[in-house]
Amino acid sequence: MKRALIKHVLSSPAGESITTGGWVRTRRDSRGGFSFVELNDGSCFASLQVVVDAKLENYESEVLHLSTGSSVLVEGILQSSPGEKQATELHARRVQVLGLAPDDYPLQKKRHSFEFLRSQAHLRARTNTFGAIGRLRSQVSFAIHSFFQERDFCFIPTPIITASDCEGAGHLFRVTTLELENLPRENGRVAYERDFFGEPVYLSVSGQLEGETQALALSNIYTFGPTFRAENSNTSRHLAEFWMVEPEMAFYQLEDDARLAEEFLKCIFRHVLDRCGEDLKFFDQWIEKGLIKRLEVLAEHDFEMLSYSDAIDILKKSKKPFEFPVEWGRDLQSEHERFLTEEHVKGPVIVTDYPTEIKAFYMRLNDDGRTVRAMDVLVPGVGEIIGGSEREERFDVLKERMLKQGLSLEDYQWYLDLRRFGSVPHSGFGLGFERLVQFVSGMENIRDVSPFPRTPGHAGF
Repeated sequence: MKRALIKHVLSSPAGESITTGGWVRTRRDSRGGFSFVELNDGSCFASLQVVVDAKLENYESEVLHLSTGSSVLVEGILQSSPGEKQATELHARRVQVLGLAPDDYPLQKKRHSFEFLRSQAHLRARTNTFGAIGRLRSQVSFAIHSFFQERDFCFIPTPIITASDCEGAGHLFRVTTLELENLPRENGRVAYERDFFGEPVYLSVSGQLEGETQALALSNIYTFGPTFRAENSNTSRHLAEFWMVEPEMAFYQLEDDARLAEEFLKCIFRHVLDRCGEDLKFFDQWIEKGLIKRLEVLAEHDFEMLSYSDAIDILKKSKKPFEFPVEWGRDLQSEHERFLTEEHVKGPVIVTDYPTEIKAFYMRLNDDGRTVRAMDVLVPGVGEIIGGSEREERFDVLKERMLKQGLSLEDYQWYLDLRRFGSVPHSGFGLGFERLVQFVSGMENIRDVSPFPRTPGHAGF
């Protein structure tokens, strides 16, 4: 048996013999001796109408017991439909009931709150919203790989377990095989030398530092994989487990980095507009009005660049009553970023050259000694969507900055070696995959764009 996906069935000509399967959305029984079964298999947004004749031998024993959530295989002939909602419908010759869903199936109603559906994470992919999210995630992922592969980037899987903290954030998940109830101690400290790796290790918050080792041999690389942050943050924009896209490019300066980031986002927006039209129409209608128009504008709109110092001047001159003070040396908050994109520029903005104190040690120091060659890409409605920088390639400057931040030169000797042995200017950026999916779908809560969201206090279904 070769089962056809419903997305292909819906585009097939009338008269074809078809075998397909899926999950029942609804069943309506006609007095004329027919039942109409709405079938969906997740391959596309639309469902297939199946017409079942009461003459089928299992009509009364099984078909009339089909309820929302039940699974079936159907063999039949595709025929032109007299209805306006679909061009064709499948007239069943055989209906094989694989699994009946009882009355306590949680998704009986057509509409549920997102909060309720988070409690049904194992089933919510069967709904319109989360089926569309799943297909959108897949297409965005495909577009990311295509973008870099078409530009001769090498895909590098960087470690999930690491001994280094890329940004000095301190919010790390520790990995250990030691018995927590009976930790081995020597001289008043935990004896990590007895642990599996012989030293403290963590789940990675970023693959950037390891990515740099590969870029300084292969020229252009990207990593796309899971990262983890043990920050106790219950917001609509934070997950404990999320995926990051992180390219690193040798011989790239900050301007090259910014151009690539702009080209990358435009490519993603154009791809989903071209490939996810049906799902985007749903999001535009039910999640965020004007979503498609916003993506179309962003796909064509040039990104404006301005320095952090200029951004601070613009914010101060606006006289807006911001909740967070606007002062040079403070990081931009979401309300500041949204003002710059939505009211000042009315489009995407790339802010560059941030104060040294609010950025990571690996970002290249400017000649003024006060700022670094960093950039944040800001978009309307969200604010920051990409963060990146030109990396510090000068050995002495990097060493001095690491000492000032109290980093162990011994632990990072391998990173300093990259600056001793054939160093070149290089740059990179990072993009949170779930935040990108959140942006292109219009979903308000990041927990609703991850199939298995991991947040404080929630590690399972």
